[in-house]
Amino acid sequence: MTQPKVWTFFYGSYINKRALAEVDFAPDQLEVARLGGFDIEIRPRANLVPSTCGMVYGILASPTHAELDRLYAHARDVLGETYLPQAVLVETLDGRYVPALCYICPEMADRPPDPAYIDHIVEPARAYGFPEWYLDEVESFKNLD
Repeated sequence: MTQPKVWTFFYGSYINKRALAEVDFAPDQLEVARLGGFDIEIRPRANLVPSTCGMVYGILASPTHAELDRLYAHARDVLGETYLPQAVLVETLDGRYVPALCYICPEMADRPPDPAYIDHIVEPARAYGFPEWYLDEVESFKNLD
């Protein structure tokens, strides 16, 4: 029996295919998308915070619920953060709106991020063609002490 898939918006290290491969998730399709009403923070892991004028770029993919369980067990057990699903409405670059899940950590201890972790996000973000201003924003977290 084929498991149903659910559109999911990824914005942090899970935009990196190598990170997804660590838990045996290889998206058969993905699409660049953006989510309004949030800003990205990386302290020490990527997370979203509400913002009246913010915009976050990421990828839209369709994992199964089992794949999502593996991904976010990995986030909890390996990365040390618990992310919970929220329903969001993302916009694709061609202007379509897609309802999706987005995982956000409700409580994260504020610590400086590892610059290598940020590079793990910036590298694929650049390859996906995220806007330069957004890449600059993500890289600015390297300057936190």
